[in-house]
Amino acid sequence: MPSSAKPAPQQSDRAARPVRSMTGYALLRTKTSAGELTIALRSVNHRGLDLHFYHASELAPFENAMRDLLKQEMGRGHIEIRVALQRDPATAAVGNSQKLRQYVNLFQQLAQELGLEAKPDLNMFFTLPGVLDASQERALGDDFGAELQSALAACIRDLNAYREREGRELLQALEAETAALEQQAADITAIRSEAIAHFHNRLRERLRNLLNESGIPEARLMEEAALLADKSDIQEELTRLAVHAGELRRILQEGSEAGKRLDFLLQEMNRETNTMLSKTSGIGETGLTITSLALAIKANIERMREQALNLE
Repeated sequence: MPSSAKPAPQQSDRAARPVRSMTGYALLRTKTSAGELTIALRSVNHRGLDLHFYHASELAPFENAMRDLLKQEMGRGHIEIRVALQRDPATAAVGNSQKLRQYVNLFQQLAQELGLEAKPDLNMFFTLPGVLDASQERALGDDFGAELQSALAACIRDLNAYREREGRELLQALEAETAALEQQAADITAIRSEAIAHFHNRLRERLRNLLNESGIPEARLMEEAALLADKSDIQEELTRLAVHAGELRRILQEGSEAGKRLDFLLQEMNRETNTMLSKTSGIGETGLTITSLALAIKANIERMREQALNLE
């Protein structure tokens, strides 16, 4: 059906977007048919897309259209949208000359009755009710709405360009951390065979101490030790860590809204590293080396999680 075929290109376009930070700022000033329009966008971290509008009441009818446009172009972040319109004199409030004359006549009459020598202050009179009739302002119509949407789209492009520049810097940092993590995992893999021997020796000693007088044959003892050592092997965790690192690189290269996916993946990588640490504790110098490398991996993961929190 034609209706079901349309979303696919939108998804592919969204997937092709570069990685963005959630922090950014953009300011745009432009002339419109109603006056000078100023739009300011400021974004910071947030779990979802959180839009906050600040504008005069006369711009309220256009808020839903602005909200829809922002949702199309932005995935996550706490966004402050400040919109101000400085009206042109031709569209601003008009003076009520009849009301002004009434105030001036009353002022002169009272001054004469009270014997006061005073001259009227027009600036003061303009603040009195009815002198400037704001109700006569020309209403903002569809033409202005189109100009507002066009200006907002340009401001969003500026904001996203800012966020993409920051995103590229974060991407470089994440790629460096990933490369360091992969190297540390490779170092652990290189000494894993030594750890297996330590597992066997430690388990044989424990089994002998526990079953010293049970008469279990040495061959059976060796078999049980081998089974337990296999369960304590860290090859499975190393394999999963490598797979997760590959997926992490794929997410970074794919771009789009990577922040949430990275956070989940990094939690899984942290879990595998914790399991590795628990398995290799107390197996001598080799275990200490693996512990040191695994702790370095955890530090890499924690730094990446902090950086990923700022990604859209």
